[in-house]
Amino acid sequence: MDYNKLGMFIHWGIFAMTEHHEQALARADMSFDVYDEFPKSFNPKKYNPEKWVKFAKKCGMKYICFTTKHHDGFCMWDTKETDYNIMNTPFKKDALKMLADACKKHGMKLSLYYSNPDWHHENAYNEKASHQWKSRYPERADSVKYREFIKRQITELLTNYGEIYTLFWDISPEMIDKSINQLCRKLQPNILINNRGYDDGDFDTPERDVPEGERFRKMTEACESVGEQAWGYRKNEDYMSIRYLKCSIDKVMAMGGSYLLNVGPKVDGTFPKQAINSLRAVGDWYNRMNGALEEHEKSDFEFEFLFKNPCIVTQKNGKKYFHFYNGLRSNAVNLIKYPSVPKKAVFLNSGKEVGIRYETLPMHTNEDFIAVDPVVSFIDIPCNDYPDEPMVLEVEF
Repeated sequence: MDYNKLGMFIHWGIFAMTEHHEQALARADMSFDVYDEFPKSFNPKKYNPEKWVKFAKKCGMKYICFTTKHHDGFCMWDTKETDYNIMNTPFKKDALKMLADACKKHGMKLSLYYSNPDWHHENAYNEKASHQWKSRYPERADSVKYREFIKRQITELLTNYGEIYTLFWDISPEMIDKSINQLCRKLQPNILINNRGYDDGDFDTPERDVPEGERFRKMTEACESVGEQAWGYRKNEDYMSIRYLKCSIDKVMAMGGSYLLNVGPKVDGTFPKQAINSLRAVGDWYNRMNGALEEHEKSDFEFEFLFKNPCIVTQKNGKKYFHFYNGLRSNAVNLIKYPSVPKKAVFLNSGKEVGIRYETLPMHTNEDFIAVDPVVSFIDIPCNDYPDEPMVLEVEF
């Protein structure tokens, strides 16, 4: 299974110059006259995609999804379809090409984000879809012409930048045109496509949400940002708690999904310091999970616990993984239904073995309050040493 990975989402464009929001043109009710001045001075001299890629790898991430064009319509690559692109700024470099080269050099998969809403293109207004608030020319709406524009741009993106892992359409157009994703697959036979485009695609995309359940029925990629208010750079951002991010990642990935964790670079091309701290903390935990969150299957045995303790059990390479995505209620985990007495248990948060106890317990009784049936317990788990983390046990039976 070549899915179920942690990735880095990157929302970057001229909107970073507002220091407010990736949709600042609409949400700050900016005029086009003001916004159209931004490309004239956009010059991210500290943009170093190799640093991005190396940092993402240190955080355990296996792919980067980059915003090629957001709702404002500004393109971060050398497109021949509009002058509204990064080549017509003082920077005069193809930011996507630089990132693609860095990804290839360091073995990082590259994914592309593309917005269906386009507030700059004269034919893009779509009365059926959302996020059309700031469309510049609603009276010139022409879906046929705009879809042909999309096809030409997608052809550039899926032809000139090497192998593309996934395509992240944003904002469903609320219409079907299967020819667009068919073109994508013709250009990139192995590409995976999300469900926000012109047909259902390959995978679902819950956003800023931790779904209920124990296993996704369909390929799923959840996405969340380190910032609570915005996906692009916001100067006075409110940041998600480290515990929330780690627990969200553990639950989604234990359910078999991928997880895109977003950062919004500043206008100069560097990551905000607090975002770096958040990503580094997540990466430290993720790397200690020793691959348990990736490429696994649902457990073929249904375990039963003595006490309710939210848990998803997966299996990989002959081992079971107990994901306590909200942490532990005590320093022991008690199983009353199990396939056999375990041989070994490792608490991945610390990387150390924990004790295994096999005996009756006073809280596991029959109706006469007499202790019955031996219980398998994993004991002396140092849960209080990791208060901001979901906890994972690796068990060999």
